[in-house]
Amino acid sequence: MTQNLVKQINSTDNTDIIEAATGSLFNLTQEGARMCQIIAQEGGVVALFKICRQDCFRCLYPQALRTLASICCVEEGIHQLEKVDGILCLADILTDSAHSEATRAEAAAVIAQITSPHLTFSQHLNSFLENMEEIVTALVKLCEESSSGEVCLLASAALANITFFDTMACEMLLQLNAMKILLAACSDIQRVDTPYSRDQIITILANMSVLEQSASEIIQENGVQVLVEMLFEKPSSRSPGEVAACERVQQKSAVTLARLSRDPEVAHAAIKLSCIPRLIELCRSPVERNNSDSVLVACLAALRRLAVMCPDGLEESDFQQLVKPRLVDSFLLCTNMEESFV
Repeated sequence: MTQNLVKQINSTDNTDIIEAATGSLFNLTQEGARMCQIIAQEGGVVALFKICRQDCFRCLYPQALRTLASICCVEEGIHQLEKVDGILCLADILTDSAHSEATRAEAAAVIAQITSPHLTFSQHLNSFLENMEEIVTALVKLCEESSSGEVCLLASAALANITFFDTMACEMLLQLNAMKILLAACSDIQRVDTPYSRDQIITILANMSVLEQSASEIIQENGVQVLVEMLFEKPSSRSPGEVAACERVQQKSAVTLARLSRDPEVAHAAIKLSCIPRLIELCRSPVERNNSDSVLVACLAALRRLAVMCPDGLEESDFQQLVKPRLVDSFLLCTNMEESFV
């Protein structure tokens, strides 16, 4: 079956036939990792990149790229991508503004897939490092110019993964004024309209926050307000995915605030924005943090950092329970709290 589909793609210039075969391949990828591996072994990745290198098939690029993103959840897919210099092809697509936004978004999705921190086998992508600056620049531009939430989500997801993939990426992002662009996106409901998007953006900001210069950038762009607002992230439904995304947003915003508050200016800005009462609420109220331990730990750490800067900002009981003890003791105290005592 897969052999026939790959053969069809390779042996014709008929757009309709290629489109149908690519669609069938995509449907097969949805059957799971084993099928993706078979498709990669049967030459699917090679055939799909062949499409993406021919101008006459530009209308098929989005579908081909979407299929590639699915196949590259397995090691063999990424291995084949490397063999055909797929990163360079993706970089060319991303950096060519003549391509439609949809095409560039699908290329971003492939980048997000192959750089996923959950994949243990993507660290050998040497060709990625060679093209990283071009790719990062193009992804930031895509975030900035995206016309929809989905496009911004794909571009920011790729950037978020790249910040885990290589430490240089964060420095590149600072130079590209990404902090300003990402914070502006957070205020634009058309681009950042779900907790999933905010999760990607706060991931990038959290990873950038380890750099010294990031504190002045965040102050300059009124980013502290965005970070504090993210502590109030709540799901609009009870969908497990959305609830989990909200937890990650809360946790990462607390982590970012804790890191950046080593700069007194950031700390004072956060305190002025009533960050301390919200952190206390998240620590003391399991419902507010959806019983998440990771949110609790991050909030305790952020609270302790801010308490150093502003000891008067806490009630004595909060100080005695949430700041003074060892973090593990405060954690145990908060996890054992019943909502009725809060």
